[in-house]
Amino acid sequence: MSYGDQLLPMEKVLRDPVHDYVYIQHKIILDLINTSEFQRLRRIKQLGTTSLTFHGAEHSRFGHCLGVYEITRRICDMFARNYPSKTPGDGGWDDHERLVALCAALLHDIGHGPYSHTFEHIFHTDHEALTVQILTSPDTEVNQVLRQVSPEFPSQVAAVIQKTYPNPQVVQMISSQIDADRMDYLLRDSYYTGTDYGNFDLTRILRVMKPYQGGITFAMEGMHAVEDYIVSRFQMYMQVYFHPVSRSMEVILDHLLERANELYQNHSINAEATPHMLLPFFNNDFTLHDYLRLDDGVLDTYFNHWRDSKDQILADLATRFLDRRPLKSARLTEQTQSLLPKLQQLIEQAGFDSHYYTATNDSYDLPYDAYDPKMKKPRTQIELMQEDGSLVELSTVSDLVRAITGKVSGDRRFFFPKEMLSDQIDLFNDVNQAFQAHIQNDRLIL
Repeated sequence: MSYGDQLLPMEKVLRDPVHDYVYIQHKIILDLINTSEFQRLRRIKQLGTTSLTFHGAEHSRFGHCLGVYEITRRICDMFARNYPSKTPGDGGWDDHERLVALCAALLHDIGHGPYSHTFEHIFHTDHEALTVQILTSPDTEVNQVLRQVSPEFPSQVAAVIQKTYPNPQVVQMISSQIDADRMDYLLRDSYYTGTDYGNFDLTRILRVMKPYQGGITFAMEGMHAVEDYIVSRFQMYMQVYFHPVSRSMEVILDHLLERANELYQNHSINAEATPHMLLPFFNNDFTLHDYLRLDDGVLDTYFNHWRDSKDQILADLATRFLDRRPLKSARLTEQTQSLLPKLQQLIEQAGFDSHYYTATNDSYDLPYDAYDPKMKKPRTQIELMQEDGSLVELSTVSDLVRAITGKVSGDRRFFFPKEMLSDQIDLFNDVNQAFQAHIQNDRLIL
């Protein structure tokens, strides 16, 4: 029996608050979970700064990856039982694809770094490219496990994540508008944030999924479950992922790392506060080993050191981040954009460096988007299968989905120090009053 086909003597189960149990049957899956690269995901929060808004959101990318694996395992079971391929090319499920699907599901986020999206923005890293590197580099434990299946297997798993794998069914399980990744993070993030927005009927959706030659479709009778999922995703983005406080803490984190980088480049950072594990990134010359050493705790430790920095901006931003002192914000429109230079000047007069204490931040999302081949990254549309086997695109038969298709939701905000809203009588009171005259009902006004 080959390594890839080896099953554990007894199925292993992991308790999970979202899926009840995660079932591990293949030896390779347990071996991958036990690699150092996968264990590192325990030390990286799934939602970054969101735990500073929703205090329960302390869950990690480790738990999310296990959840994506578990949903993918259930899909494979459902497909193998109900839609097995009988002849090559008939559009049914070939269960020989199970192992590559399970490994891609488990490892899809293994390249994420600490506070990943902010870190990527500052240091121009790419978590998907790093995921592929972790899978294919002979220096990683993950690669050594995958190679035991075959020399080509690491590249095959990477191809699923890169969306170049030849079987679209496998790709769409992991990456589409309704995939195991999104389904797990909506349910998991909803559970840990203590909100109900992300809940939908996972069992029903899995029951109505069907493989076909072009990928994965859904039975027409399951349309309402799919609608519910689309609305849940929309609500989670509006209420949780785009929350102004979480975005404010991301701004502080972004500026904190930028300030540390600037001080290092100018040789102005204290020797005792030198972030040695970040230097390869400050120098834009890092190895995969450098990257894998990082997690949220490493960054938080440096932030703690920086509290005592002689540089006031670095010390203040570190303190604001660690002690959760968010910036305030107000909605910004094209009409009020012209106010920004004046507001930044007032902030400077109040004693703040406007570069490090202000920001504009956009958060927009399309709740659902019909397939448009002209887009740079066209989304895989959701298709429903009718009784005669023909396919229809979801928004053509769902009034609810049609109403939100292509509608961009979200906002653009201007972030500034909370001190600008102070009513205390002090040296800067006139400055504060001039600033506050342009804010009303969470919006900038002319």
